Amino acid sequence: MAKYIAKRIGLAIVTIWAVATITFFLMNMVPGGPFLSEKAISPQATAALEAKYGLDKPLFQRYLTYIGDALHGDFGDSLKQRGRTVMDIIKMKFPVSARVGGLTVLVALTIGIPLGCIAALKRGKFLDSLISVVATCGIAVPSFVICTLLLYFFGVKLMLLPTVGLSSWKHFVMPVMALSFYPTAYIMRLMRSSMLDVLGQDYMRTAKAKGVSGFLILFKHALRNAILPVITYVGPMLAYTVTGSFVVEKIFTIPGLGGEFISAISGRDYTLIMGTTIFLATLIVIMNVVVDIVYKMVDPRIKLK
Repeated sequence: MAKYIAKRIGLAIVTIWAVATITFFLMNMVPGGPFLSEKAISPQATAALEAKYGLDKPLFQRYLTYIGDALHGDFGDSLKQRGRTVMDIIKMKFPVSARVGGLTVLVALTIGIPLGCIAALKRGKFLDSLISVVATCGIAVPSFVICTLLLYFFGVKLMLLPTVGLSSWKHFVMPVMALSFYPTAYIMRLMRSSMLDVLGQDYMRTAKAKGVSGFLILFKHALRNAILPVITYVGPMLAYTVTGSFVVEKIFTIPGLGGEFISAISGRDYTLIMGTTIFLATLIVIMNVVVDIVYKMVDPRIKLK
């Protein structure tokens, strides 16, 4: 296990470096700049700002400087939010997105896994068809449509839930519902197909022949093997949700990291784009390693190489 983890850490470092490198050069290929949108700014002032932030230097020299600073945990100052570093912004905004994302993952797992199991047990029956229709709709309908429907019915027509911010527990309801709709539906489909495959194995038929109850067959014998594909999906999903859904945070005016990423792209805030991208890539890599370790804990037959 220690050898495997060390190998994955090495691959993770290479992956993060590749993501940072590609993002840096692609970002600088996009026309425009961080100071072009400033109102009433003279060419002399623009040149002074570019010199202050090192944007007047050759591209490859800027890349080497940035990578060197990033290795020491310094992602630079925000080019648009004067006086604030990228790390300060991430530290302030990430906990907000993490709370919403954590609740989203919890809801998706709590609802998706049981409904997927029920659909597998009731294969071909009305309940299976109903769950499959709901899961298909959840995958097909975009998140902004879900947000709009929730805002209209629960926020405007019924006036049951607040629509802006996160100042109370009620503010979390609609964002979490909107964020969890797709992963819940996807987990339901994964769980159903995986459970059907496991229930068709020889050892499951043997358990049924011995008179083992359906509850024990499902939750003691089948679930442990059937849940492996869900674990694979949950790792990257957790990384994406805890860093903030761009669309949902924008619609519900949530002061999270997703909104900052959108603002950074539209404002050409190069340092903030780089910092948030590297942060997300690091989380995804970490979660993939965690998923592999959990795989081994759930199914000891799996060999980590």
